[in-house]
Amino acid sequence: MARTLITGGSGYFGCTLRDYLLERGEDVRIFDLVDSDDRPKAVEFIGGDIRNDQAVQDACQGIDVVYHNVAQVPLAKDRELFQSVNIGGTETLLRAARHRGVTKIVHTSSSAVFGIPAKNPVDDSVEPRPLEAYGRAKLGAEQAIHRAVGEHGLDVTIIRPRTVLGHGRLGIFQILFEWIEEGRRIPVLGAGDNVYQFVHADDLAAASIRAAERPGPSIYNIGAARYGTMRETLEALCEHAASGSTVYSVPMRAAEAAMRFTSATGLSPLGPYHALMYGRSLSFDLTRPMAELQWRPKHSNTEMICESYDWYRANKDRIGYASGQSPHRAAVRQGILGVLKRLS
Repeated sequence: MARTLITGGSGYFGCTLRDYLLERGEDVRIFDLVDSDDRPKAVEFIGGDIRNDQAVQDACQGIDVVYHNVAQVPLAKDRELFQSVNIGGTETLLRAARHRGVTKIVHTSSSAVFGIPAKNPVDDSVEPRPLEAYGRAKLGAEQAIHRAVGEHGLDVTIIRPRTVLGHGRLGIFQILFEWIEEGRRIPVLGAGDNVYQFVHADDLAAASIRAAERPGPSIYNIGAARYGTMRETLEALCEHAASGSTVYSVPMRAAEAAMRFTSATGLSPLGPYHALMYGRSLSFDLTRPMAELQWRPKHSNTEMICESYDWYRANKDRIGYASGQSPHRAAVRQGILGVLKRLS
């Protein structure tokens, strides 16, 4: 079996991918800033910064396949880190992979590269057009990959996932889950009729592994096959929780302006991408990835968000905040959203 490296392997999706690879009998190494408390003893850990050439060279030594997941996520709201980690770190990884003879790289990008897409569902005819710093940095990483493929013949497949959910997924969803557990009202922008697609971490892991097995560079947009509007998804979660929570509409323009202001001033944990997309549609056409990867997602929007909520309820007493750990695996401080919660 392949000797695999997962960069960002201590994060939420990295741990999910790690467990899938272990089930397949693969030899797995993790590269990350911090170790996870649930890393199996059979998995090697190398600590380091993705921007450090020597550290990444050491991590890639003897590796066949790299799953590249290190990224500064939208919650960071740090343009310099978006550039240095998401673009510079990817360039560092590509150099190391070339020098160490890595045969395949699967790079986890983001649907944020599309900004507000020209049409939905997004297919291969839709050009990326990011509208905020995080999306531009993720597209910059993709462009670095295209250069490495063209100039050095690296075999790199880009995976663009929709928003990832599943057991253990927190980040900004922790805020939603807390509100629903307490029976608060949950706002949607406008009618909430924007079509919004998620992807389960298990389905994303399966697609990534299939992509690693398929030779030759490519790009795959990955999401759920069964999904609906934002209102439908949240109403289904409220019904599942049975806490008395309901969904209500707020004026879209005013809410977006307020979200942008509170994000920019640090009053809210939400990033510009959240303000941009919460009330807008984004979904992927899965025809080509399902055909070429022989892959089909198993989880619907409703199934995965309810699973994530149930995990939160069962584990909330041991959930910490994001200092020193993956933002997607930790709680988020609510800031001004805590005030709004009391008014809901």
